[in-house]
Amino acid sequence: MFKKYLAVMLAGTMLVSTLCLTGCGNSGSDSKDDKKASSEDSSSGGDNLAESKELLQKAIDDIQTTDNHQMMAEGTTFDVPEAEGDAEALEKLDDSDMNKWHYYEYLDWDSEADSRFPESPADGQKGKHVILIVHGAHAWTTCYQEAFEEACEAVGMTCDVYDPNWDQSTQDGYIDQAINEQPDAIVVIPVSADHAGQQFKKITKAGIPAFCSNTLPEADAMNNILAYTGPNDWYQMRNLASKLGEELGGKGGVAYITHNVGTSPYYARTFGPMSTLAEEYPDIKSLDVQSPGFEASAVKQVVSDWITKYGKDLNAIVLADDSDQAIGATEACKAAGREDILIVAAGMSKQGAELIQSGELKYASYQSCQADAGLAVRTVSEYFNGEDIERVSYIGTDIIGADNVEEYLPCQW
Repeated sequence: MFKKYLAVMLAGTMLVSTLCLTGCGNSGSDSKDDKKASSEDSSSGGDNLAESKELLQKAIDDIQTTDNHQMMAEGTTFDVPEAEGDAEALEKLDDSDMNKWHYYEYLDWDSEADSRFPESPADGQKGKHVILIVHGAHAWTTCYQEAFEEACEAVGMTCDVYDPNWDQSTQDGYIDQAINEQPDAIVVIPVSADHAGQQFKKITKAGIPAFCSNTLPEADAMNNILAYTGPNDWYQMRNLASKLGEELGGKGGVAYITHNVGTSPYYARTFGPMSTLAEEYPDIKSLDVQSPGFEASAVKQVVSDWITKYGKDLNAIVLADDSDQAIGATEACKAAGREDILIVAAGMSKQGAELIQSGELKYASYQSCQADAGLAVRTVSEYFNGEDIERVSYIGTDIIGADNVEEYLPCQW
């Protein structure tokens, strides 16, 4: 029986990108020299540990996101409700039943797995070298990467960043490359939740501290991850759905544009709001679910078809993305003269903020890519400082509408 439980969300951002390799601070032979010097200075923590803690606290206090929020804020955790059955039984439930998604939204791990993790050197993060392996380049990823590099530099760590261009085999190759380079820690944003377990098992078996960021992997992978940090996608999408249901007055028809099929945000951003609306507002009907991708033109065509098919029965649309998907959806509604259709989305981007200001997008969920990176670096640093770290920590969130959008400007990406 698993002995420890915490809430763990399934989230992520999977779009189209190009291959990139970048670094921050010193890397390669320079970083090895830095690590050697650090080790010599602080065999028992010593001055390096004290200086590391000072650097970390200063970074926490001083570094702000571009929209003027704390970038390295402390994460939050959530309690886990009891499951209403085993995973096999829950899979048979209807998609609109909250209980079906329990094991997608909440993950458990065996507390005995802690024994397989490398013990913290407790000598400070200053001088340590970290490798970050992202999922693929995109405006969001670029923002995250730059924030990660900034945070690393502020706390005295060096880093290299590898981008697999959304290709699973390429990311696997980077996992092997990173292990061979023997950094002090490896942080991964998995391309695939289902495949991530193998990746983290390999890292942990090699004796390297493994951290997962942004996109949660499958449940078993948590037994080989020191910590997960990132957004609680299910939580923020359920809040968004509650707000939408209130705006609809508890009645109407809703259609869904998804994230990439099979990814963690696909489940969270589709079935999170769908099951929440079914639970809280049983008179609201789910009309259709489509996965046209992230091109505005493709989304516009799907929404145009919905308007033709459902007419006045289509009252709201839930989007997995507030940038190109939102542009396509709002253009379709505008072309059909259907400004009455409420549109909400996971966000928030510059495009999303502009659509909220114009009244075309009703609400978006706030998910800071910079805070996402900042929390990852903070957690890695705390580990090197010998502090107890949460196995799961979430960044903050909010629902953005016309009344508070100014508080989140300028947008991070």
